[in-house]
Amino acid sequence: MHRIALPDGSPAWLVTRYEDVRAGLADPRLSLDKRHSGGGWSGFSLPPRLDANLLNMDDPDHARIRRVVAPAFSPRRVLALRPALASLAGSFTFDGPFDVVADYATPLSIAVIGELLGVAGADVERLRGSTTALMAGAPDAAAAIEGFLVELIARRRGAPGDDLLSAMIAAPLSSDELTSLAFLTIFAGYENSINLIANCLLLLLQRPALLAEARADEELLRAAVDETLRFEPPAPVSIRRFATTDLVFGDVTVPKGATVLLGIAAANRDPAVVEDPDEFRLRRPSAPHLALGHGPHHCLGAALAVVTATEAVGSLLARHPGLTLRSSQWRPSFRTRSIESLLVEP
Repeated sequence: MHRIALPDGSPAWLVTRYEDVRAGLADPRLSLDKRHSGGGWSGFSLPPRLDANLLNMDDPDHARIRRVVAPAFSPRRVLALRPALASLAGSFTFDGPFDVVADYATPLSIAVIGELLGVAGADVERLRGSTTALMAGAPDAAAAIEGFLVELIARRRGAPGDDLLSAMIAAPLSSDELTSLAFLTIFAGYENSINLIANCLLLLLQRPALLAEARADEELLRAAVDETLRFEPPAPVSIRRFATTDLVFGDVTVPKGATVLLGIAAANRDPAVVEDPDEFRLRRPSAPHLALGHGPHHCLGAALAVVTATEAVGSLLARHPGLTLRSSQWRPSFRTRSIESLLVEP
């Protein structure tokens, strides 16, 4: 447990031991509701229509809204999406050097979310532009996404289909809950997929022997994705939580109202539970990781993210057997472990 200052200067507590992080992820005394903040947290400033999402909610509201989208992310539904994922991944071809992040992982991940929500064509391009602007910190990006979603929901009400957005619209949700849920499905789903695809490819390209093994064996490729989640998790810390009462971690007491960050990346490399934690291995016996969460807030899109990354990485390696790394640049951020650019030669 460490007392830290966030980039904006606000105080927080960082939990790093595996057992403490795992317990904290499931502890109802650590709330996601910003009303429990003691005043030290600023965070993102989103309009109310985008802010009423699962990352700001505790049960029972969290469980109620989660039930709306859970069926869309079931293993059966994700398995049914695999042919579409394979087709989307295979539609990208490269004759010369390209940036995996900008030219492959980003448009592919947006297209996958579009497939899930029933968004296609010009709407996908508009969605891609707005979310890219939001990630870049453009001041009007959130308002643009809000306007896009309000318009899209209105259109879908008049012509519902067999897609996740139509199911959301049919559910008993308030207007803000509906728009926020659509926003979170898009933003969290596509950003995490981009990071997982790029992180996995970089780790393999830096290790030619493991790259050859993963290319030749689908099970080892899936293991590479799982090991990437442990070794370079897209979210190095959990979404912030707020202590609803004084909490004791070992010999440290965290006061009520304090901002608490659960260190996913640190927990994933805790030598108390992981053998050779700083080595990237494809044949790691039962290596635990918390990259997809634990407890009631376990990542809803976990299965989809893993399948998407496995299809994306596998397709690129199969079609470009000579793929080599030219350069890479990590994005400076404590919120995400993400690659800004990953230049490769096919």
